[in-house]
Amino acid sequence: MSATSPDSPSAAAPGTASGGAAPLDTAAVWDAVDEIVHWLDRESGLPPEQERLLRLLKLSEEAGEVAQAVIGATGQNPRKGRSHTWDEVHGELCDVIVTAMVALRTLTPGARGVFDGHLRRIAARVPSPADGNRDTPTP
Repeated sequence: MSATSPDSPSAAAPGTASGGAAPLDTAAVWDAVDEIVHWLDRESGLPPEQERLLRLLKLSEEAGEVAQAVIGATGQNPRKGRSHTWDEVHGELCDVIVTAMVALRTLTPGARGVFDGHLRRIAARVPSPADGNRDTPTP
């Protein structure tokens, strides 16, 4: 559990030499995604079209787990109370990110470039502090 109040999200734990894992670089992240996709492909007995669709549907399942964890972390279900921590919410969000990366890589071998280009387009729409524009960009 994090050192912050159970009512608020905790700060992300940085990867440091003090015991935390060092952060992965972009190439290592996508290499890991490639390994996951190849492993899933080897283990699947389904036709590729069906496997592709199920990997996309998996995103909805993971997003539902985020919602469940947020409800549990905020205690919004009176029957269950505080059933989750914010660290569990973080983990569920990471599951969504990895699942989306796996789904994208399943759809195209050029997933790295697709993601990089899309992220750059989104980042280009974010106003700089000097612009004085406080509007939130639409992804």
